Amino acid sequence: MSIILDLSSNDLTGDLPVEVGNMKNLDELYVPQNRLSGLLPKTLVSCVSLEKLYLDGNLFEGPIPSSLSSLRGLEALDVSNNNLSGEIPEFLVRFGALRYLNLFFNNFEGVIPSGGIFKNASATFVEGNSKLCGGIPELHMLRCNLKTSSSNSLRLKVAIIVVTLGVTLAFTCLLILWFRKKKEKQATTTGVEISVLQLSYQSIVGATDGFSTQNLVGSGSFGSVYKGVLEASGAVIAVKVLNLLNRGASRSFLAECEALKNIRHRNLVKVLTAISGVDYQGNDFKALVYEFMENGSLEEWLHPLIGMNEPETARNLNFFQRVNVAIDVAHALEYLHHHCEEPIIHCDLKPSNILLDEEMVGHISDFGLAKILSADRLNYSANKSSSLGLRGTIGYAPPEYGMGSELSTKGDVYSYGILLLEMFTGKRPTGERFTEGLSLRNFVKAERPERIIEATDPILVEERVTRGTSDVKNSRNDRHLRCLNTLFEIGLTCSAESPNERIDMSDVVTKLCSIRDKFHPTRLRHEVRT
Repeated sequence: MSIILDLSSNDLTGDLPVEVGNMKNLDELYVPQNRLSGLLPKTLVSCVSLEKLYLDGNLFEGPIPSSLSSLRGLEALDVSNNNLSGEIPEFLVRFGALRYLNLFFNNFEGVIPSGGIFKNASATFVEGNSKLCGGIPELHMLRCNLKTSSSNSLRLKVAIIVVTLGVTLAFTCLLILWFRKKKEKQATTTGVEISVLQLSYQSIVGATDGFSTQNLVGSGSFGSVYKGVLEASGAVIAVKVLNLLNRGASRSFLAECEALKNIRHRNLVKVLTAISGVDYQGNDFKALVYEFMENGSLEEWLHPLIGMNEPETARNLNFFQRVNVAIDVAHALEYLHHHCEEPIIHCDLKPSNILLDEEMVGHISDFGLAKILSADRLNYSANKSSSLGLRGTIGYAPPEYGMGSELSTKGDVYSYGILLLEMFTGKRPTGERFTEGLSLRNFVKAERPERIIEATDPILVEERVTRGTSDVKNSRNDRHLRCLNTLFEIGLTCSAESPNERIDMSDVVTKLCSIRDKFHPTRLRHEVRT
């Protein structure tokens, strides 16, 4: 039986007590998301049975003690988001049982080891340590040069400082002027890509007008999203500020960074940068900066809020726009499932996580629950999902997740099927009518094909009437209704109860593109797809 001590997400302060070393039979120690500070106690070496050690999200400083080299049974070590410094200990290379190492956002420096766990880029996380270099190519860190890898680097820096202080005042002034001109030249290139590299908490506060409620564009379980305008370039951005009081927010932040750091696709919302630091009150602050999507979320278009200043017809998607957005989302999922180095499961596909740019192109966003299907990390991913207690959103999450099944790409396919049915019925899967065993899927299945009009969004039915179709209920001869029937059929197949009965996203893309190509008298967008 394992002995576990879990003090996660409290308000603990001060040093980690040295008495923890008295717990010699402790198997797992969890103290993340507190405000513990000081040095890591050397007495941890006495916990000879320790297998998992999670110290992330605190204020620990100094190096990792060399005395911890005796903890060779460690399977997981997480010291991310602290103020630890010094070189990465070489003894971690010799930890044969270590399968997860997270050194995210500290002040480590020097050369990254290349043996042991450091040979596995999917199990090692070193981002956010600007003074680190080297390691295997898959870690995408800077190469080491003589100044960073030589043991005499400190002496060299001191020598340079001494020489610099000895030069004339005129030379110093010229140097300052040169740096200013160089900075001004960089600023003229503008663009979001360059500006965000220098973003800080202060610049984010300025861009969002102090996180004004007028700039709030959305909120979720892990944080809020604000519209911002960068002062330097005028670029419009979206800033997702994590609510660190939520126990899963930090892990959501890491999951999103991990999932999006190496993927690029036209139909995925692009993360421009990540910010991790402290606010003006000294509290931890984490945020993700995205490209801003001018037309908001698909949720706002399918279910617009009716107000005094927004008539009911203000936001309506026509048939072609819905087909195009459905294809955009399908392309993105196909890329995540089949064309990434390791398959990625989004785990929370729903209309509010589909954003539309100024050309009404759909983009999948919010990868806070995403999982990477790596053979080396599959067990860890499953445990991580359980600790968050979330596997999607009610109405969109597949039924097998509620029974404890492992995450799979078929879960995303189910969510996509429900999304597709919602897009063309205009009905939420959690609507009031869907109770006592009646679901959106069962409703559509019962209505098609004879009563397909009854299942279709009234906005789309009215659109057909406006276009002059003589008999909108004659599904046998009406090409539009045949396309609707096929769309509903795809949605029903994707949302089948059994994962084995669901098709994969490559087949979905093929079927949807076929529908569009058969019914394209007018194209609202060009057909370029990545």
